[in-house]
Amino acid sequence: MNEPAADTVPVVRSLLARARPAQERFAGASQETADLAVAAAGWAVLEPGRNRALAEQAVRDTGLGNIADKIAKNHRKTLGLLRDLKGARSVGVLNDDPATGITEIARPVGVVAAVTPSTNPVATPINAIINALKGRNAIVLSPSPKGARVCESLLEHVHRELAKIGLDADLVQMLPPPGSKDLTQELMRQADLVVATGSRANVRAAYSSGTPALGVGAGNVAAIVIGGVAAAAARIAASKTFDNATSCSSENSLVVLAEVWDALLAALAEQGGVLAFADEQVRLEAAMFPFGRLSADFVAQSAPRVARLAGLDRAAFAASRFIMVREAPGHVGPHFPFSGEKLSPVLTLYRAADFDAAIAQVRTIYEYQGKGHSIGAHGATPEQIHRLALELPVCRVIVDQAHCVATGGAFDNGLPFSLSMGCGTWGGNGFSENLNYRHFLNIIRIVRRIPPVEPTESDIFSDYWRRYGR
Repeated sequence: MNEPAADTVPVVRSLLARARPAQERFAGASQETADLAVAAAGWAVLEPGRNRALAEQAVRDTGLGNIADKIAKNHRKTLGLLRDLKGARSVGVLNDDPATGITEIARPVGVVAAVTPSTNPVATPINAIINALKGRNAIVLSPSPKGARVCESLLEHVHRELAKIGLDADLVQMLPPPGSKDLTQELMRQADLVVATGSRANVRAAYSSGTPALGVGAGNVAAIVIGGVAAAAARIAASKTFDNATSCSSENSLVVLAEVWDALLAALAEQGGVLAFADEQVRLEAAMFPFGRLSADFVAQSAPRVARLAGLDRAAFAASRFIMVREAPGHVGPHFPFSGEKLSPVLTLYRAADFDAAIAQVRTIYEYQGKGHSIGAHGATPEQIHRLALELPVCRVIVDQAHCVATGGAFDNGLPFSLSMGCGTWGGNGFSENLNYRHFLNIIRIVRRIPPVEPTESDIFSDYWRRYGR
């Protein structure tokens, strides 16, 4: 990282001068108090009037997504996280195992710096706040400039709820709006843990800050469609259109087996998808990717607006839910920008001769972008699902579900509720599960003597010797 701008150091230092003593006091809190803090922060968003006001402000300030889906996302993601944390131990003894002689004890990490994106300017910050408070930490948020004002409104609600239980508002702070790259970098330097969700630049800055960091991998989700066409189309449409595709877990490409290609196209059309003609696809690409990079004008806009911005005036686009483009199998990489993440209701279709070709196509896509994140599968057999897990560089295989909902945890699957998905070493991350409260803990292990368990050489090598000799 570059040297910090001189004026950023005192700004961040003043925030941490308040956060550290507040956290040190909170570090002695009981499990009951930590859980009350979690409930207070959760209610700051879940109260219906506040949720609506925050969703409206988020769309108004950022110009991204839509109000109804923001309300649903704020509610579902926060409620699901509270469900996951209810009864979970984060204070004192977590586990005491007589067989190993090891006792695990939880302690806070300290002050967390959380970098959050404009695409989820309420749901991601409250997720980070709740997880941090569960571990008796303080947190300082660095929201995107577009999301800074709504984050400020969110913190006002959080502070009012924390005051009801006698907790210090300095436990939850943010950089002064609108923030800046220099302030964010300095915050990352001075914090004890960095959690970065959003752009690759933010994640790289977090990892190079010199502070322990948890960053997430790039999204560019693909899904393979093998069968169950009608249900698959409904799930894909719901996922692709939710909040105008702000989620990194929204499908960007479908890899469709040839035997169901025509049926799936028809089913997607019934769900409101419009397949662009060849000349329309050329115009759409030119408009969306000037100079080869995604234009911010198209991010998280509705399909009709995307069409208008690109000058696509066919009547079908005015009533569309999402726009489909078709690419040849080899059309992957920087010269074919529809093969990458689009953050808009634009869906790329690839036709594959068979399941082996589908796996190869997804692997090619992920070598370009999205490695480590996840793969969707619709209508697959158990054997095919197992192959996806063994052969593709992904940390999640999402089976017969609306991908953008399921990947971050859902009430009908077992993943932890989260808006930050680790992508393992494939995605340049140090973790492969969904970010959760345990990542906000230092876990100490008391180690006691137990009866020795020491093998003989024969116990270890007998099979090797039998096969290959000594």
